[in-house]
Amino acid sequence: MTTQDRHETEKLLTPAEVAALFRVDPKTVTRWAKAGKLTSIRTLGGHRRYRESEVRGLLGGGS
Repeated sequence: MTTQDRHETEKLLTPAEVAALFRVDPKTVTRWAKAGKLTSIRTLGGHRRYRESEVRGLLGGGS
């Protein structure tokens, strides 16, 4: 499996799901994305989604 394949099949989380994991408000998650602390992907409708692996890495104290 290539890196591109992994990104295409990886689970994406909503701002609310990320917020629940970090116990913060969803608007805080959006601010983190705007500040570059968290990478966001935009859906066709313009909504933000976050890669589960990146979020789990941050939760675990990773980069």
